[in-house]
Amino acid sequence: MINRGYYGKFGGAFMPEILTATVDELVKAFEAAKNDPSFWKEYMYIMSTYSCRPTPITFAENLTRHFGGARIYIKREDLNHTGAHKVNNVMGQGLLVKRMGKTRVIAETGAGQHGVATATMAAKYGFKCTIYMGEVDVARQRPNVFWMERLGAEVVPVRKGTRILKDAINEAFRDWVTSMDDTHYVLGTACGPHPFPEMVSYFQSIIGKEARRQILEQKGKLPVRVYACVGGGSNAMGIFSGFFNDPVELVGVEAGGKGLDSGRHAARLASKKGSVGVAQGYKTYFLQDSDGQMKETYSVAAGLDYVGVSPILASLREEGRIRFEATTDREVLDAFSLTIEKEGLVPALESAHAFAQAFKEISDLSKDDIVLINQSGRGDKDIFTIADAFADQNWRKFIKKKAEEYRA
Repeated sequence: MINRGYYGKFGGAFMPEILTATVDELVKAFEAAKNDPSFWKEYMYIMSTYSCRPTPITFAENLTRHFGGARIYIKREDLNHTGAHKVNNVMGQGLLVKRMGKTRVIAETGAGQHGVATATMAAKYGFKCTIYMGEVDVARQRPNVFWMERLGAEVVPVRKGTRILKDAINEAFRDWVTSMDDTHYVLGTACGPHPFPEMVSYFQSIIGKEARRQILEQKGKLPVRVYACVGGGSNAMGIFSGFFNDPVELVGVEAGGKGLDSGRHAARLASKKGSVGVAQGYKTYFLQDSDGQMKETYSVAAGLDYVGVSPILASLREEGRIRFEATTDREVLDAFSLTIEKEGLVPALESAHAFAQAFKEISDLSKDDIVLINQSGRGDKDIFTIADAFADQNWRKFIKKKAEEYRA
C-alpha cells in the first residue's frame, strides 16, 4: 500500500485516474532511492562538484552593528550554481529521472530560478525540456527566460487565468497527462500531490543540515530564530528542517504585497485569509473565495505569488511549530537596499522578504543571540523589477537607448 503523504489533515494525492500509475511509479522510485545509500552519495558528489555545496554562512557584521541587537548570519544559497536553492531539488529529481529511464522533463516556474535550474539539469543529463511560465512572469523575468532558452529549453508562456505561477502549474499538469510515458514533471516547490512535498523537502534539507553544522562550528550554539521567505515553501522547508528538533523559533515570511487589507498580497497563513481546500493535487490553505475559486494573488517577487502553500508548512503552522508573518513590498525594497548598502549582498526579492521581517525584530533581541536568515537566491534576475521600483533614470535611459537601437 503506497502512503499518500498526509501531514495532519493536509497533503494527499488528488490526481486524475490517468496519472495514478505514473505517480505510483514516482513514489516507488523515490522510496527506493532514499533506501539506497549510493543514491545520496551520488547526489552529494554532484552537488559538491557541479554546484557549490556546501554554501557558506556569512556573518553580517555591518547589519548587526546597524540594528544593535542579535548577531545576524546569512545562509548563502545565492552562491549555488544557477543562483538559488532551486538547483538542490532539480539535480536530485534529475537522478530519479535517470533511474526511471525517462527522456523528457517539464517544469513550472514563477521567478524563473526553478526554470533555469531545470533547464540546466536537462542540459547536463541530456533530457528534452519544456518550461511553463505565466505570461506576466515571462515579462518581468526576461533575463531568466533568455537563459532557459539558451540552455535548450522550450519556454511556453501561459496566457490563461491570472497568467502567473498557479496557471503555469496547471499547464504543466496538462502536459504530464498526455506525455507521462517518457516525461517527468519536475515540480519546483514542496506542494502538489504526494510524493512532491516530501521529495522536494528531502532534497532541500541539505540547506538545514549544513546550516546547523556550520553555525555550531562557528559559534558553538544555535540561533534563537531562523527566517525564510515562503511562496510554495521549498527553501523554508530546506533550512527549517535542520532545526525542527531544536529549541529554535522558525519564522516563515509571506508576501504582504500592497498590504493585507488591500487584497493584493499572497499571504495565505499570516493573513488568516487563507482557507482549506483541494487544488492542484493536494489539500492545504489557499487564497480562495467562498465558492472555492482561487483568488488573484500579487507580490513584487514573482516567486512568492503562489495561491497555495506546502501542506507540510500548513500542518506545522497549526501545530504552532512555525510562526508566519507577512512583509509589504515597501518593507522588502527597503530591506533589499539596506542589505546591499551595508553588506554588499544582493538578495533576490523573494529572499528580501525574510530579511525585512528579521530587520523588524532583531533589535529587541540580546546581543548574545544569533539569528539566521536564508538568502535563497540572488537578485540579478530582478533587475527590471527593482530598477522600475526605484525609478532608476539611468536604467530607463539605457532601456530606451537599446529599444531605439533595435528599431533602427
